[in-house]
Amino acid sequence: MKVLKGILYTLLALIIIALLLGLIIPRTYIVKESIVIHQPKNAVFDYVRNLRNQENYSIWMMQATGIKIEYTGTDGTVGSKAHWNSEDHNAGEGIQQITAINDTSIVVDLHFIRPFQAHQKAATEVRALSDHQTEVSLLFYGKEAYPLNILSFIGKKIISDASKENLKNLKSILER
Repeated sequence: MKVLKGILYTLLALIIIALLLGLIIPRTYIVKESIVIHQPKNAVFDYVRNLRNQENYSIWMMQATGIKIEYTGTDGTVGSKAHWNSEDHNAGEGIQQITAINDTSIVVDLHFIRPFQAHQKAATEVRALSDHQTEVSLLFYGKEAYPLNILSFIGKKIISDASKENLKNLKSILER
């Protein structure tokens, strides 16, 4: 019985510690990954602003088996949407919509429907380093509710790794 009480008290202590950590760990985070592409800024920007082009460099879209994507609106403009649906649990179902564009960035709202419900924001920033060098940054603005924010490091790692792969793919396409 003492052993069982010891296990119970240990589990209770771990739960309390996790809940207390959740109070101090931020509920929002930003993941930013960047790469330099040897192309003029306008060429890079014109490519990344179109949602359809993500099919060529986004690992999420390329890995999802049987993914169906429906585009609405004028691609590359505010209001255009991509609705994806896949039986692959890694891709699931969701909608991304361009909500803002200026000469250096594209901002999208992400509405994840399945396998989990969430609303997030992401952005692609494009900055000329020279006439033929452009820095591209992918940003993801994450938010997690308490107490799940104690696990945000997992989401940050997954998004960071995916963003690095997406940028490598983008660089390969645009430098051909």
